[in-house]
Amino acid sequence: MDPFQKRIQNLQKTLRTPETGVFDLVTTNSFLKSLGIQLPVTADFTERKKAVQRFLGFKGNDVDGIMGTNTISRLEMLYSQTLPPIPSGASLIASKRSLDVIVEFEVSSKAIYERRYRNPILPGEYSGITIGIGYDLGYVNTATFTHDWKDFLSSSDFNTLLGVVGKTKVNAKNALTEAVKRVSIDWDSAIEVFCTKSMPIWAKKSRRIYPGLEKLPPDVQGAIVSLVYNRGDSLALNDRRLEMRNLVQHIASGKLPAIAAEIRNMKRLWSVQQSAGLHRRRDSEAALVENATFVIKPEDCIFI
Repeated sequence: MDPFQKRIQNLQKTLRTPETGVFDLVTTNSFLKSLGIQLPVTADFTERKKAVQRFLGFKGNDVDGIMGTNTISRLEMLYSQTLPPIPSGASLIASKRSLDVIVEFEVSSKAIYERRYRNPILPGEYSGITIGIGYDLGYVNTATFTHDWKDFLSSSDFNTLLGVVGKTKVNAKNALTEAVKRVSIDWDSAIEVFCTKSMPIWAKKSRRIYPGLEKLPPDVQGAIVSLVYNRGDSLALNDRRLEMRNLVQHIASGKLPAIAAEIRNMKRLWSVQQSAGLHRRRDSEAALVENATFVIKPEDCIFI
């Protein structure tokens, strides 16, 4: 078997398909299934190979159905079980879809944000006044708030919100005055603070409390950031933080089913009637973990 055939055989081993060393129809169909590519049953062998190439980003005349060095190289990178090195200043590699989950459960979409979340709200009994994409003013200090928002707010709006920093529960409820409610934050500012201020900090906190997280698939890294962003980074020795503590050992050992189970177990903390959104969020995070794989296109990975 020549070196090129050996490379195909290695990919076949990863797919657990017959290790023929030839990019045959069985191998092609295995890639289509693995990558979630759906084609008509009438698609011929060449069209199936071209579909794999399109998924890999080939365009124009490069989509030729020839599974040569270029195609095999991209498949090797896609199916690599190792992640690229995290650049200095970043903490984790999350998948785009996992970060989309955070935005979805915090504000749903840009259109809904503009209708419902453009002004400060008080989302729950334990929360502080919240702005932007789930930015809880009750759990930050003055220095952090200033660093994150000073450049995005007018002086008057900044000073108004500065007065509610650190207030939670009843204090936050009492602080949600008409003046505070009138503060308006546009979507572009909200999403920029979320991406450039909030996510890097919460990624750093997540990696700190969960050593080994950076070695797991990007979907898992993003799911845990979503969890910590929503619940905080405390591992306090009380019953409400039990599953958060249990995750430490599961993440360190890379046990994805156990990680997903702990996330789902957290639903015991909230009534489904009163907190259906939290139940759905935990299920979405658990599903990300359960279905996580290192097979992810580079453009779908985000350093945070």
